[in-house]
Amino acid sequence: MQELLVTIAKGLVEDKDAVKVSADEPNDEGVVVYHLNVAEQDMGRVIGKQGRIAKAIRVVMRAAAVRLDQKVMVEID
Repeated sequence: MQELLVTIAKGLVEDKDAVKVSADEPNDEGVVVYHLNVAEQDMGRVIGKQGRIAKAIRVVMRAAAVRLDQKVMVEID
């Protein structure tokens, strides 16, 4: 799942080396939280107008997680 998020993010940003993803341990409900970190100047590219790109990233990640019988949440830091 981390590789998927890194691949999506690297396709959006200019500074590909600054893309970092970390994952928390599953919480009580079994939800794994992924933290996406990008360079400051690329933050707008990842979030998009009115958060549309961020929402799309979350939808793709949730769809991939369902196929693996997991629950995920993506936070953009």
